Amino acid sequence: MKINEVLENMKARRSVRAYTGQQVSEEDLQAILEAATYAPSGMHLETWHFTAIQNMDKLTELNERIKGAFAKSDDSRLQERGHSKTYCCYYHAPTLVIVSNEPTQWWAGMDCACAIENMFLAAQSLGIGSCWINQLGTTCDDPEVREFIAALGVPANHKVYGCVALGYADPKIPMKEKKIKAGAITIVE
Repeated sequence: MKINEVLENMKARRSVRAYTGQQVSEEDLQAILEAATYAPSGMHLETWHFTAIQNMDKLTELNERIKGAFAKSDDSRLQERGHSKTYCCYYHAPTLVIVSNEPTQWWAGMDCACAIENMFLAAQSLGIGSCWINQLGTTCDDPEVREFIAALGVPANHKVYGCVALGYADPKIPMKEKKIKAGAITIVE
């Protein structure tokens, strides 16, 4: 049977939650962001926006603002994260891509999810680890968070639908084996 590189890339990809300090090169980041723009979008509107951050001070500040929003939450688990000295929502990845979109169309989040998956697969093909980061999606309307992400370039009329952590997987942390859940597929002929 002939090996299909695209399918093998999909099967090999795992979420990475521990990174080395090595930064993603500009060339690789550009390739990953370009892959995002090739994702399908509803009505081909392409109203999404990708804000890539590689500045560690900015990433640290973003994490602090997200923690500040969590600290104000009614959810005790979020409050705990908000007050934690060690919590880092992006797992200390050297690059974070904020994926946002105009929330005016019901499919805006789906467009972003397709773009995020394209980034995951592009990163995997380049030997770069990735992970979906949700925390900014739930805190993007907090005034302190919104002020900061606007200064980073996220359009004011956009909702954050997810973020992509990018970097090189820490080789000391073993990758989990993928287990396919039984009964997840039905074929009707």
